[in-house]
Amino acid sequence: MRNWLKTVPALVIIGGILFIVLAVGGGLLLWGSNFADNMVHDQLSDQRIRFPEKGAENFDAKTYPGLQQYAGEAVDSGPKAKAYANEFIAVHLNEIGGGKTYSELSGQSLANPKDAELQATVATMFRGETLRGLLLYAWGWSVVAAIAFWVGIAALLGAVGVLGALAIGYVVHKRQVKVTEPATAAPVDVRSPVPVH
Repeated sequence: MRNWLKTVPALVIIGGILFIVLAVGGGLLLWGSNFADNMVHDQLSDQRIRFPEKGAENFDAKTYPGLQQYAGEAVDSGPKAKAYANEFIAVHLNEIGGGKTYSELSGQSLANPKDAELQATVATMFRGETLRGLLLYAWGWSVVAAIAFWVGIAALLGAVGVLGALAIGYVVHKRQVKVTEPATAAPVDVRSPVPVH
């Protein structure tokens, strides 16, 4: 083993460092992915947001075709949070605001501070857009978690590949050393007299 390390130190050092970086990095990425997934799930579950039941008055298939698959379920994952934000809350906000955003309605309410109905609409739009934004943040973190998971898997597979390459390199080098080693001479017995000519 020592001879092998002497003949190819740069390759061993680079391969060893690469293996450690990939193995530790892959493990940390998988841990981070798991942490982010659990955080998204726990935070969403604590909110107790649910999709309406299938056939509910405010949940018809024509208005909400993409949400029917989640009917009656809790919003407890990134994809569900995105669907609820973009396909449920956004539709309601569009109806409430008449196609205008909170920012546009807020500007109107500042110009008409005595319009109570407009003030109530602005408050509803603010709460709705805030909830929608928070749900989309949860979805974004779930995407980060998914990316970290797959990159972590790739890093661990890379670490296994590097380790395999190092093992193969060691075996090949060991065989080459055996082939090129000179045959050793037979030991000389120092007790027998050496003939003098």
